[in-house]
Amino acid sequence: MTETNNGPKGELTLRTLAMPGDTNAAGDIFGGWVMAQMDLASGIRGAEIAGGRIVTAAVNEMSFAMPVKVGDTLCVYTELERVGRTSMVLYIEVWAQRYLSNVMDKVTDARFTMVALDTDGKPTPIPQ
Repeated sequence: MTETNNGPKGELTLRTLAMPGDTNAAGDIFGGWVMAQMDLASGIRGAEIAGGRIVTAAVNEMSFAMPVKVGDTLCVYTELERVGRTSMVLYIEVWAQRYLSNVMDKVTDARFTMVALDTDGKPTPIPQ
């Protein structure tokens, strides 16, 4: 595949297709939809690391380098940056594999802070 910006960092955690129902009036995919996919990927990866329930506590600043178009495959990569006692920070990158091509463009990135919870919904230690 041809990639811009030196290629993705981290582990491919989620791939999904950008569909017409996820667009704004200009035909671009809504940024909120992209962010929701990032949150799903961080939840998947975070639960694997924590070995249980995990929630999003914070997301750092995001900016979009380019739009996602209908038909693009959204590829979300996750990389564990640090683990605390009950929380972790995951670096999330989003790339768009352009429709019917091997071109991959970086769309956005952010850091998600995730907190592990017990069955009562209280923060619980993350296994080291």
